[in-house]
Amino acid sequence: MNATAPLRLAFMGSPEFSIPTLHALIDAGHDVVCVYAQPPKPAGRGHKETPCPVHAEAIRLGIEARTPKSLRDPDAQAAFHALDLDCAIVVAYGLILPEEILTAPRLGCLNVHASLLPRWRGAAPIQRAIMAGDAETGVGIMKMDVGLDTGDVLAEARTPIGDDETASTLHDRLSTMGAELLTRTLSAYASGDIVPVPQPEDGVTYAHKLERGEGRLDFTKPAVELERTVRALNPWPGTWFEYNGERFKVAAVDVDPGVSASPGTVVDDRLTIACADGGLRPRRVQRPGKSMTDVDAFLRGYGIEAGTHLA
Repeated sequence: MNATAPLRLAFMGSPEFSIPTLHALIDAGHDVVCVYAQPPKPAGRGHKETPCPVHAEAIRLGIEARTPKSLRDPDAQAAFHALDLDCAIVVAYGLILPEEILTAPRLGCLNVHASLLPRWRGAAPIQRAIMAGDAETGVGIMKMDVGLDTGDVLAEARTPIGDDETASTLHDRLSTMGAELLTRTLSAYASGDIVPVPQPEDGVTYAHKLERGEGRLDFTKPAVELERTVRALNPWPGTWFEYNGERFKVAAVDVDPGVSASPGTVVDDRLTIACADGGLRPRRVQRPGKSMTDVDAFLRGYGIEAGTHLA
């Protein structure tokens, strides 16, 4: 097959992260005949059924959108087979693909995954890489199998994780990198110029799904670990501490390695908080019902005195 020949594709994705790859496939001239996305969910004050970002984008682009709750249903599988695909492209779709789906397209299903496999298989690779203090991460193009991100890898692209990197900034960069890498890799794979390589058995880690409770700052942990957590959980689920029965969100912090006091103790008038090792000094804080603001403005309106113990 000519490397530039358009392919008949289905695109399977749900969040904003997936959309640049969908656009890149269309811009490359491929025929995206159908989009699969997570079903609409209640959102907002009225709990109105709202399509996920990829579903909404498919509607805007005039592409057929399907939102099955499961792909294990025989009728859903038959409908997928009937598309007569060259390949399916999967980017943060969120549903398990059974073998009947994985083997239906002529070239199988390719996944854009936001880590350097086998490190950080699973649901939250961007956040877990930052939380762990990894120096670099990247995106990989994987031929999917029935395991959890265990398939053979076709290509990788790497990027450093900056000292001030948040999940938001890394998300956007990896999203763009994934779209560019996928379009280059797909044509080469279709023409037989790329052979998938099995993942090494060593170095496997799992990026477990984020839970809201992880956002609570535990000052019995080292300050450097909490600083990474603040960056990793920005924007969701966010990080916070409690004081006087209220929850205060923290969006950015600095580490002061010279602090030594009981964990959770405010040690000065700048809201520096002692941790198990060192101290954490918030730069951006949000009081309930107020806007996020810099710590100086926050303290002018709501003082937390030195000696206070925070949970």
